Amino acid sequence: MREKLLISTGGGDAPGLNAVIFAVVNSATRKGWEVYGSRAGYGGLLDRDDLIRLTPEDVEGILSLGGTILGSTNKGNPFAKPVENLAGEIQILDISDKILANFNRMGFFCHIAVGGDGSLEIAHRFALKGMPVIGVPKTIDNDLEATDRTFGFDTAVSTATDAIDKLHSTAKSHDRVMVVEVMGRDSGWIALYSGISGGADVILIPELPFSIDSVCDKISDNELHNKHYAIVVVAEGARVMDGEVISKGKGEIGREEVVLGGIGEWVANQIRLRLGKDTRSLVLGHLQRGGSPTTFDRLLALRYGAAAVRLAEAGTFDHMVAWVPPTMTAVPIADAIRNRKKVDLESDKVQTARDIGICLGD
Repeated sequence: MREKLLISTGGGDAPGLNAVIFAVVNSATRKGWEVYGSRAGYGGLLDRDDLIRLTPEDVEGILSLGGTILGSTNKGNPFAKPVENLAGEIQILDISDKILANFNRMGFFCHIAVGGDGSLEIAHRFALKGMPVIGVPKTIDNDLEATDRTFGFDTAVSTATDAIDKLHSTAKSHDRVMVVEVMGRDSGWIALYSGISGGADVILIPELPFSIDSVCDKISDNELHNKHYAIVVVAEGARVMDGEVISKGKGEIGREEVVLGGIGEWVANQIRLRLGKDTRSLVLGHLQRGGSPTTFDRLLALRYGAAAVRLAEAGTFDHMVAWVPPTMTAVPIADAIRNRKKVDLESDKVQTARDIGICLGD
């Protein structure tokens, strides 16, 4: 009997997901295994219509595609799934036992779970219940501490940098201040990389609470040097000194995580009020998740997928593939998701920003 392997993609989408699927399918097929994909996270283990057989022919040509051919969801936590009862009320149910039973009944020997810290936490909980799981890290935020880089990050940074490049010309034409809000949750990696590369005047990151006075001082200093416009890059999780993080409130039912957003408009309003400058804000949002993966992300995703199959063959379950240059290695999932990776304020990148005159708001 041929071994049967299951792969799922959960959480927010990221460029490179399809490259992981491509690598898993081709690597596993060469070992004589059958590969199945679960649509919308764990959907395939609830409804057979959401379970699809994947062959090398099925994944031909998907390397350059953004998104994921399996679909993804932020609402699929089997340990706390919102379900509407007959009375029209929303109940939070634990359906993990049903999913595990279906996994075993269908004869899978391994589940490769591709996702960020939330999806990997779910995978680890399934591992504790007896499901053989291997994690593949996926987040454009690059905030998983156990791995040097996550696929999707390079593409997101390239998208943000391209947007910043385009804003220079319109900002300069109208003597405007352009405030660009980028993703990143509680880490400033996207803001820092794109801000430095895009020639921003100000970069505000969660790791370094900022003073709006410092931001305005930098813009005023531009004026003294005959530069009448400015580019401000703000990470969505940035916050003012002694202030709270601005957010849109709680997320979906059953998820405790706060939905960030709004700090860019707040900063723009403050600049407008204090300096009287024509100031506009732009939220890049999900634009950063879309598009074809860069060469770097494509290759990294392929390496992750192939390494996950090698771990499956070795029986190294409840581990996540991690890139610790120059090699791919295995890290216990519990260790991998314990802490989020933050920008080191003493790093060369931060120092470079300061050396070339970028204000970090402190």
